[in-house]
Amino acid sequence: MVHELAEYERAAEQCHLTTEQLSAALFGPDPALFGHVAVDAEDEPIGFALWFLNFSTWEGVHGIYLEDLYVRPAARGSGAGRLLLATLAAICVQRGYRRLEWWMINWNPAAGFYASIGAVPMQEWVPYRLSGPALHGLAAQATAAPTHPTA
Repeated sequence: MVHELAEYERAAEQCHLTTEQLSAALFGPDPALFGHVAVDAEDEPIGFALWFLNFSTWEGVHGIYLEDLYVRPAARGSGAGRLLLATLAAICVQRGYRRLEWWMINWNPAAGFYASIGAVPMQEWVPYRLSGPALHGLAAQATAAPTHPTA
């Protein structure tokens, strides 16, 4: 379904995830990625949520960052997406996390759904990404300014 999501987001050529990589991330010795799968009455997967913990230095507690939420087109409107988000919200409440956050492509029609559950866009925050040659170039500078990692 991750590849279905990439196709939906018009970025199929950018998705290189393998079954082995996903399995290792979710079920390896120290998983840092967590997931939930929504199924229909026949126990067939119709949607998923992949998430990990983030940390708010202002709140002083962890939160959940929802990396991907996807419901197959035939199941949209079934409540599967709402249930996946409700499950993550329940985890936040149970564990004392104060935030459930995610990004959304600006043309995604799910914006109305997100507004209906009380989610608000964080328009004053601008996402940044460092990858490819720029990531490697900056990493090469790490030896010039040693740090003291905590982990």
